[in-house]
Amino acid sequence: MAHDVIAVYPGTFDPMTLGHEDVVRRATQLFSHVIVAVAAGHHKKALFSLDERMDMVREAVKAYPQVKVESFSGLMRDFVVSRGGKAMVRGLRAVTDFDYEFQLAGMNRSLMPDVETVFLTPSDRYQFISSTFVREIATLGGEVDKFVNPLVNLRLMEKVGGLRPL
Repeated sequence: MAHDVIAVYPGTFDPMTLGHEDVVRRATQLFSHVIVAVAAGHHKKALFSLDERMDMVREAVKAYPQVKVESFSGLMRDFVVSRGGKAMVRGLRAVTDFDYEFQLAGMNRSLMPDVETVFLTPSDRYQFISSTFVREIATLGGEVDKFVNPLVNLRLMEKVGGLRPL
């Protein structure tokens, strides 16, 4: 484990999945401090409000005392630099993620030359899970309990209860 290195794991986490949780767990094995940075999501239409996402993420990572959950808006660079981050954690599920993440890492290196991007892959059993799939399945009345923790599942069922087709 790197000593006194702050890593930032950014995302919208709408909702946080077991794959996200697995990436957090892996990051805690590499870095002394991990900040899960929940994006306000100005560029995406989120199902959950920022406060709801923050609550769900806090619940999901409560077992890790070295993890803090914070929100951010604006440039990720500004957030990372203001927190003293030296690494940015990005989760990769499949080769389709890599192209986008590789470009993003290059841009981030240009904006933050002193911050390294670290790609972590979730466990095999979580590699196919995405927040988008989870939201869509839940909205259409499907079961998502094997993709998210119980609190997130409960919140999802409460949120989409009225959206389910007949």
